[in-house]
Amino acid sequence: MSALPAFAPPEVLAFNAEIEALTRDAPPPWKVGAAEARRMREEGLTILGPRRVSERASDRTIDGPGGTIRLRVIPPRRSARGILLHIHGGGWVWGGPHHHDPMLESLADSTGLWVVSTSYRFAPEDPYPAAPDDCETAALWLHGNGVSELGHELVAIGGESAGAHLAAVTCLRLRDRRGLAPFRAALLTYGCYDLRCTPSVRAFGDRPLILNTSSVRWFVEQFTGNRNLDDPDVSPIQADLEGLPPALFTVGSLDPMLDDSTFMAARWRAAGNHADLDIWPGAIHAFDLFDNDHARAARSRMHAFINSTLGAS
Repeated sequence: MSALPAFAPPEVLAFNAEIEALTRDAPPPWKVGAAEARRMREEGLTILGPRRVSERASDRTIDGPGGTIRLRVIPPRRSARGILLHIHGGGWVWGGPHHHDPMLESLADSTGLWVVSTSYRFAPEDPYPAAPDDCETAALWLHGNGVSELGHELVAIGGESAGAHLAAVTCLRLRDRRGLAPFRAALLTYGCYDLRCTPSVRAFGDRPLILNTSSVRWFVEQFTGNRNLDDPDVSPIQADLEGLPPALFTVGSLDPMLDDSTFMAARWRAAGNHADLDIWPGAIHAFDLFDNDHARAARSRMHAFINSTLGAS
């Protein structure tokens, strides 16, 4: 684990109180419904606010197992050296590759990587295995076409929340199903790796801090339906993790996903892989998506990890 502040700074606690006050009376996701929540996210009516669009970003489509997959492509301003596949979060239910343009621009510029963020089919309309199938397809397309289409190889993967889960599953699928290991670095940010629910999920309660016990259970139910939660393709913490890339696990100490990251980082390391674990004091779920010092520091740490792991460009 990296050396981080031992205690939550006052501004982090103040931010948490603001988030809690703003969301205390908001209806839970199962009352809003997936379709309405998606509309609100697109219209900038959620706690994350209006989305900001990159002038550099472009969209392209590829064929997927269930239809078209959209890839959001952001080039770096500096000399490029590879491609990072990004998988967005949203509980496997909502979100989009166009929702994180400023964050992905910064990642591209700091690391010299083309950042390609993929779409995937959503639950509950298209439950497991639709999302993992689409992410696997995007990774395979970039592995096979990155040089011809973007001039560079696929070298890294990353995602947050459900996207981190899908990133871990994608690494495992490429290894087990395709005999491929293209990734030399992974950014796995407050992911859900054990869908049976870890102690920190079960104990969190219903405090309205972006994510809580009830909402995690609802998201998992939408995604998995009646699937076996012990299946490593569903709960990647159950998998043989040998031969996976160096990874940075990032999570806040006030996130229901705390145990998922700490347990997965331990298993990742025990399997013989490099794993760094950053636990940010007082940070809540999705903390890095906001514009404050704690979030900027976490994002800078992710960029530094990529640069250190891939070497100087």
